[in-house]
Amino acid sequence: MDYITLDRIVDDLKLEIVYKADNIEEIKITASEINRPGLQLAGYFDKFAHDRLQIIGNVEWHYCNSLSEDVRYGRFDEIFAYPIPAIIISREMPVFPEMLKLAIHYNRSILRTELSTTKFVNLLINYLDYVLAPETTVHGVLVEVYGMGILIMGESGVGKSETALELIKRGHRLVADDVVEIKKVEEGLRGEAPDLIRHFMEIRGIGILDIERLYGVGAIKSNEFIDLIIELEFWDKSKEYDRVGLDEDSVELLGVQVPKLLIPVRPGRNLAMIVEVAARNTRQKKLGYNAAVELNNKIKKQARVRKGKNL
Repeated sequence: MDYITLDRIVDDLKLEIVYKADNIEEIKITASEINRPGLQLAGYFDKFAHDRLQIIGNVEWHYCNSLSEDVRYGRFDEIFAYPIPAIIISREMPVFPEMLKLAIHYNRSILRTELSTTKFVNLLINYLDYVLAPETTVHGVLVEVYGMGILIMGESGVGKSETALELIKRGHRLVADDVVEIKKVEEGLRGEAPDLIRHFMEIRGIGILDIERLYGVGAIKSNEFIDLIIELEFWDKSKEYDRVGLDEDSVELLGVQVPKLLIPVRPGRNLAMIVEVAARNTRQKKLGYNAAVELNNKIKKQARVRKGKNL
């Protein structure tokens, strides 16, 4: 999403509201950066990042406490005059009367947390990085197989959910069925299920299944990074399918290239086993070993030896 409102941050991070601005639902946070206004409290306002959340930590609080009431009032007056989203005080430290008076005057929110400054800043930045990350939604099934995130895609009725169910029976874990929400974070693409359908799966002829209730908490996972996309399609006799694996395909999602395999579906093929093998093979490739390349090199080497003997 492009922004998150201040009231949602308060709810999600369980912040104490010391003073609530009357427009808290309309205040939008668009970046994960924060500001600790130490220089501003000392009177330096050039390059003041007033559009960020302002964090008052232990050092800032004790510096303010060392100032006279008049000086402290003047510094906070300058800070609150800017359209800051809010001030957040860590360690549940007391709120200076001047802060509360000016917050009411300028209609700025004052929030507080019991966490230490470092812990809260890390929590807040990670939280904002995630909720503000670019995102998209795809139709498919996301499962964790041998520690790898496999996104199974394909047209309706091709057997995506049935394949995922068989994988769950084999000890792997379901992340999302039917709808997969994907976010781009620093580590890669992270997929998860919408809250409404999390842990549920639809199997034609049976209906809706609660995977957590049927197979236990070990059969589900809240989110997973996407390492491989497997597209299932009905077998087309007129189509030539890859039998070697030298030509690697990929799909671009949110600007990230993800390896992709096209698996033809026909009666008798054990799709769950194929997905397991694909996950293991992809892991090997990430570790630097490619069986197709290895075999190709051996064939080339043998061809050179034979050519040399013929000469």
